[in-house]
Amino acid sequence: MSGGFVTYDFDTAIDRRGTSCVQWDGVADRFGVDGLLPFTISDMDFTSPPEVLDALRQRVAHGVFGYTDWRLGDFRAAIRHWYGTRFGTALDPESIVYAPSVLNQLSQLLRMWTEPGDGVVVHTPTYDGFTKVLSGLGREPRGVPVDDGAALERQLARPDSKVLLLCSPHNPTGRVWTRPELAAFARLAAHHGAAVISDEIHADLVHDGRRHLPWTAVADGGPGRWAVITSASKAFNFPALNGSYGIIGDPAERAAFLRRMETAEGLASPAVLSLTAHIAAYRRGAAWLDELRAYVAGSLGMLADRLASAFPQLGWEPPQAGYLAWVDLRPLAVDGDALQRELVEHEKVAIMPGRVYGADGFVRLNLGCPRAKAEAGTDALIRALTRLVPGG
Repeated sequence: MSGGFVTYDFDTAIDRRGTSCVQWDGVADRFGVDGLLPFTISDMDFTSPPEVLDALRQRVAHGVFGYTDWRLGDFRAAIRHWYGTRFGTALDPESIVYAPSVLNQLSQLLRMWTEPGDGVVVHTPTYDGFTKVLSGLGREPRGVPVDDGAALERQLARPDSKVLLLCSPHNPTGRVWTRPELAAFARLAAHHGAAVISDEIHADLVHDGRRHLPWTAVADGGPGRWAVITSASKAFNFPALNGSYGIIGDPAERAAFLRRMETAEGLASPAVLSLTAHIAAYRRGAAWLDELRAYVAGSLGMLADRLASAFPQLGWEPPQAGYLAWVDLRPLAVDGDALQRELVEHEKVAIMPGRVYGADGFVRLNLGCPRAKAEAGTDALIRALTRLVPGG
């Protein structure tokens, strides 16, 4: 990281190969070729904060890993502290629930609030994890473009549209919803009797100049079913510890969720190291997170500068949140399959094609990595595009 006082090191490359890592060791499963430099699944190549690692070491040193209750200890209080200090939002600790992952929570809530064949309204492009859950449960995804309020209302007005599933901030575009936008979503959902599930796992990665508004602040005492599903694992980079939490407004719905998790799903005891990591991140990780966001913003700015120099017609700007660069390549009239061949066969990099999220003509580039790797991926993308652009 350049400029200013540096406390944390984000430049040192960590070799993740041979660690059963999906992004590095599993690249051949998706791209058919091993050994590619990956910019794919949304985790980062950085170590978790030293404050989190220290807490994990202390917990491991204790040596006893018996059955655990997430309602004991500091877990809920740490979440409440984070919402108060980070988002300026008061949070009732009794509204918090625990689950192994955000997508597990989504699956359970959809089973509670919908039936097979019901419609679930989502913004397009759509995070592929949503698509997989909806398909697996036999629910019908009803996509609406992120800027099309009329289409959103039309889909919610359908009698069997039972849930509005938000990604806030939005993945893959990095869009941060404004207060008026969220308030409009709330009004529409309430008017049409749809529940709201808000996936806010990218909330801690909002960049300067924008502010995340938790759905808890939007719903605050309003009518209808709603839930926030989230985790510290995205921002502090510990998804493999398997832990998440949710916030469910209605006490009866919350109790029903907990009964389902603890009886039908047999998940009464949480992953204790996930609890430890969450508490450390939310109590002592703020400074690390702020430096991470600045570092990632620098990498995204580098991508913007190099794209502007090579292809000014793209007019690409960094996302409002996150480390995922969603790039619209349609002005270049480049064939997506040809681009993937160039990237894989000639540049030896793996970059996610937009069709994974239902949007041909785009790519999603993960820049949650040391600057040298981000530069290598950016330059590979530009070289591949240069060879393919008509008249280039």
